[in-house]
Amino acid sequence: MFGESAGGEQSAAGQRYRPPEGFGRWRLELSWNGAGFVGWQSQPGQRSVQDSLWAALQALATAPEDVARPVAAGRTDAGVHAEAMTTHVDVRAGQLRPPPHRLARAINAHLPPDVAVTRFSPAAPGFHARFSCLQRAYVYRVVRAEQRLPLWEGRALRRSGPLDVTAMRLAAASLLGEHDFAAFATQEERQTVRRLDRLEIVEDGPLLEFQVAGESFLRHMVRGLIGTLLRVGEGQQRPEAVVGILASRQRSQAGANVPAHGLYFSGAVYSDTPMLPEASTKNPV
Repeated sequence: MFGESAGGEQSAAGQRYRPPEGFGRWRLELSWNGAGFVGWQSQPGQRSVQDSLWAALQALATAPEDVARPVAAGRTDAGVHAEAMTTHVDVRAGQLRPPPHRLARAINAHLPPDVAVTRFSPAAPGFHARFSCLQRAYVYRVVRAEQRLPLWEGRALRRSGPLDVTAMRLAAASLLGEHDFAAFATQEERQTVRRLDRLEIVEDGPLLEFQVAGESFLRHMVRGLIGTLLRVGEGQQRPEAVVGILASRQRSQAGANVPAHGLYFSGAVYSDTPMLPEASTKNPV
């Protein structure tokens, strides 16, 4: 996963990140199936969530230039899903044609079926989807099954062999807190110290959910963490080995990145949303 906010700048957001003169800011929550997108971030010639949302908003504005490019709490890689991604968009005052209570439905009418706005409201003064964000949460889903499960295809990673959940939980406990996570990041040029607030493994029948939360993440950090925990669960590595992996700062020492299709952005925390929603463990049908 691409790293998101550097954090720590939310106190200045009210002054430094105000909407342009004459524009109002709106807060949105999005959900999408990542299979058909290169991720949130706009990329030339590629299908992104950001560009899809921007085009839908422009279709509802008096003129395209009345809508600024949307901003999200974080970026996601190609193939990564989102259950609840907070975004904001700046719109010239009075230039969205539908009334506010109808805007979510109106925007969705112009969006493709694999992405939707689930909430739309005026943003609080000084709110910024990226720099006001205090914590970001992800879920990685693994199904334990001998044969493929069609309803989970493209939605979770399948493992046919046994996994030692107790060993994985021991390893996960060693990763909590503030560490240098360079060993779990891919081609990361920023400083690599991060704080991991949550790394829990929840069982629901054949489904395992790796629930992860922190202020910000490095590129592919969560996928590298899960890949390492799965090595522990498969008996290829002892739980206490993750301490040495952290200390090494060498990407070659950690497990391979797990595939993107099992990863979901599950929520963002702001000063007015102190609790993250519990990640769902239900079958998608």
